[in-house]
Amino acid sequence: MTSSQQQQVQSMLRLDTKQSKRSTLLLEQPVTRQRRDKVSLSAFAFLFAEMIRYTQNRVLGIQDLETKLNELGQRVGVRVFELTMSREKTVRRETRVLQMLVYINSVVWRALFDKPADSLERSTENEDEYMITDNEPDILKYISVPKEMASFSPGAFISGIVESISVCCQCPARVTSHVVPAEGMPVRTVILLKFDKEVMERERRLEAGKSK
Repeated sequence: MTSSQQQQVQSMLRLDTKQSKRSTLLLEQPVTRQRRDKVSLSAFAFLFAEMIRYTQNRVLGIQDLETKLNELGQRVGVRVFELTMSREKTVRRETRVLQMLVYINSVVWRALFDKPADSLERSTENEDEYMITDNEPDILKYISVPKEMASFSPGAFISGIVESISVCCQCPARVTSHVVPAEGMPVRTVILLKFDKEVMERERRLEAGKSK
């Protein structure tokens, strides 16, 4: 081996050592500490786009695609719930519908997107339906939906996260995502939660107990 080749091998070894030390330091960081370094939006968007492409190649239609993205979101949601419970010392597991929704609207959204959701509303037609609206979800900024898939909502991944957290809070709901464009907000997304009948009956019992 020539001297130049030896120098090249030594430099590669030094680089590997630095990378392994950095990886070790990252793994040793406590989960409860708020991290200041964040994943760049472009990297996050690229990863999400690859998730959609990977899933799209393994399904038969738009509904199947949204179902698969929802399932992926549910797996993430459990971990987000555990992480926020560990980091947010002032937060407890909410088992009432409204408190749980406020927790998702503020704490969860801030953990995921570095900002709270834009609105939280209750349906005027059905008492068991609530809507969380994000006017410009970061995760959808670089996703271009073709015309032939106009009904596809990439936000199904977000709805999966919300659905999983609702189960963790003992308020199971069917959660769906809908793109509702508005002026200047082409990817405005509404996350619709329709709570199980048992959940709403429990809410009514608890409210009746308060009034006594």
